[in-house]
Amino acid sequence: MKESGTDLAARGGTHARGWLRAGQAFLAAAQFGVGCWALLFPHSFFAVPWVGMGMAYNVHLVTDYGAMSLATSVALGVGALTMQRTVIRTGLVVYLVFAVPHLVIHIGLVHHLAPGGRAPLLAALTVAVLIPSVLLGLARPPRQGAAGAAQPACSRT
Repeated sequence: MKESGTDLAARGGTHARGWLRAGQAFLAAAQFGVGCWALLFPHSFFAVPWVGMGMAYNVHLVTDYGAMSLATSVALGVGALTMQRTVIRTGLVVYLVFAVPHLVIHIGLVHHLAPGGRAPLLAALTVAVLIPSVLLGLARPPRQGAAGAAQPACSRT
């Protein structure tokens, strides 16, 4: 299959391509929703126990987080729309540069949460690292010279 005159990257064909597009779209939508909420309704967003964690409210930091989340949603969304490997990988790496430290930071702050709220938060943040990590694997370039390579999942550029 060709897209914009380039071969698509081998990673399981149209099935992988569908998962890659759906995963990117899911992450983009989640970032968009969270970003809008934090930017437009910062106090409401901060009131969520997983967010405020009993700490002092700072509207500047919450709205900055919202704006950053919206920017990340654009990078992920463009990847889902174009299915260009470079755009996809850039969006996923941008997301992971946030998600990995975010998980690590919250591991160190779980003492601010009630015991019943710790496991669900850490599970959600771990999934937020695993999803883009798996998608990055689907967006890897094909191995050169691989005989019988699978149908590509995204375009080369």
